[in-house]
Amino acid sequence: MSLTDTLLTAVKTLRDAVGRLTFKSPVAYTYNPLDYAWEAHARYVKKWAGSRKRVIFLGMNPGPFGMAQTGIPFGEVAAVRDWVGIRTPIGKPLREHPRRPVEGFSCRRSEVSGRRLWGLFAQRFGTAESFFAEHFVVNYCPLLFMEVGGRNRTPDKLPARELAPLYAACDTHLHCLVEALQPEWLIGVGAFAATRLSNSFKDRAKRIGCIVHPSPANPASNRDWASTVVGHLHALGVWA
Repeated sequence: MSLTDTLLTAVKTLRDAVGRLTFKSPVAYTYNPLDYAWEAHARYVKKWAGSRKRVIFLGMNPGPFGMAQTGIPFGEVAAVRDWVGIRTPIGKPLREHPRRPVEGFSCRRSEVSGRRLWGLFAQRFGTAESFFAEHFVVNYCPLLFMEVGGRNRTPDKLPARELAPLYAACDTHLHCLVEALQPEWLIGVGAFAATRLSNSFKDRAKRIGCIVHPSPANPASNRDWASTVVGHLHALGVWA
């Protein structure tokens, strides 16, 4: 089995495992982009995950105008289309929030987190080929959770009884990913992802770091986020 086949099998297992889970109020809608945007995500894996990586960047879960629209982690439409090099028809979730429609690559809203993250990589590496030669970007949890009014509810806000099976499925996938890609560095994009990495690999000799999450909701990310992250990655020794 090829490396990409191994990864796609692991992603399908994750997709199906989280697809069987149920979540109670205040979660009113759950989007699974690995389901309705499978073709886009599969192309991402086939195109860019065909070799071992030195660095894996791990995010939390999809944003409503990012991966929820394109199926790609931090998947701001323009960045995915023009730099990552993926564009394909996107389906619809089974239940769609009227204020958070999935419009795929026709979505006109820009996810700031994705624009900042992919923009930094584009600025530093120039081409996607150069970046993905040693790096890969994934999300820990593939589900987007929304309350009745359309507000995001992040995974860490779920009750323990719902978190346990969700974390079990996500941890299993993360271990498969790391085993397949054999990275030197695991970098959490934000504190949540870094904590999940530390918990998942506390008994393994893995180099784990954390960078400030690029979300505008995080005040620290609104003060020259890119320079801060580059400096931190230099200090860690991830980037020379």
